[in-house]
Amino acid sequence: MKSSVFPLVLTALCAAIIAVLAQVSIPLPLVPITGQTLAIGLVVTILGLRYGTYSVLLYIMLGAIGLPVFQGFSGGLSVIVGPTGGYIVGFIPCALAIGYYLEKTNLTFTHALVANLIGMIVTLVFGALWLKAVADLTWTGALLSGIAPFVVVGIIKAAIAAWTGVIIRNRLLQAKLLQPIA
Repeated sequence: MKSSVFPLVLTALCAAIIAVLAQVSIPLPLVPITGQTLAIGLVVTILGLRYGTYSVLLYIMLGAIGLPVFQGFSGGLSVIVGPTGGYIVGFIPCALAIGYYLEKTNLTFTHALVANLIGMIVTLVFGALWLKAVADLTWTGALLSGIAPFVVVGIIKAAIAAWTGVIIRNRLLQAKLLQPIA
């Protein structure tokens, strides 16, 4: 029973962790820096492609139906179609990219860092493209407001997600609570 239910429980728990870390926020004029991207990287590093992506999808669906799980205890489709919605939508390909990379490599800090950096880039590109369209910005404006302010913090969050994720995943593997990714 544990083997079939535990990954689902862990997936739901990780969606809740994303919701909690989403409330950690540093306000900026157009788009705040939040703990969401850290949480996405951490969750996918721990759970892998399949369950990590499920967790991200569950988080987005909970927010889409109106539960206050997005940054600032917000929720609903209006958040997804608003200026920051591209980042939220970008969490899905971000999770897929991180999980896929980790499935094709060994679970080391270096590989987890590369995977999380790729995920960061994917999220930022989706966010900037969406921001350009929704906020009617120029390409320069979208890049300067949707990517540039987040690069340094994104690298730090990618490193934290990689380091912490590898440690937690290895401990869960040792306890035989998870299966190896590959």
